Amino acid sequence: MKVLWAPWRMKYITYSQLRRKKGGCFICEALKKGVSKESLVLYVGERALIMLNLYPYNNGHLLVAPTSHVPSITHLSKEELSELMELTVTGLKLLEKAMKPHGFNVGLNIGKVAGAGLEEHVHIHVVPRWEGDTNFMPVISDTKVIPEAIYETYEKLRAHLDEVLPKR
Repeated sequence: MKVLWAPWRMKYITYSQLRRKKGGCFICEALKKGVSKESLVLYVGERALIMLNLYPYNNGHLLVAPTSHVPSITHLSKEELSELMELTVTGLKLLEKAMKPHGFNVGLNIGKVAGAGLEEHVHIHVVPRWEGDTNFMPVISDTKVIPEAIYETYEKLRAHLDEVLPKR
């Protein structure tokens, strides 16, 4: 058997276990820290934010979330929904500009049975996709290869953010 060294997974496992025991919301925690490489928050608007997913499916995997701590979009006001969608579009434009993907997966999971890892704070996943970005690793060994360090991706995206933010 071959072993793929992925030490970052232990941080994910222990953090997930700790969060389940103690409660807490990584989105709200990041929001308190504000825009920074440490928090992975790229932008905070009046009612929503864009941040990188610390445990991405692909490089550039964004989370767009309301600043309100609610479990579903059904709990959001029209203004919150509007900004959430506006920032989702901004995220798409940002990824197109900075990373030039061939396509995207965009979606949200509401409730644990739907696959929500963080049930209590709804968020939209924006996952850039490239032709050929899937391979045998996830199927054979349940391992996803992420080729770029997350903080490099953060810097790459921050460098283009002002170009794609909606003009007010």
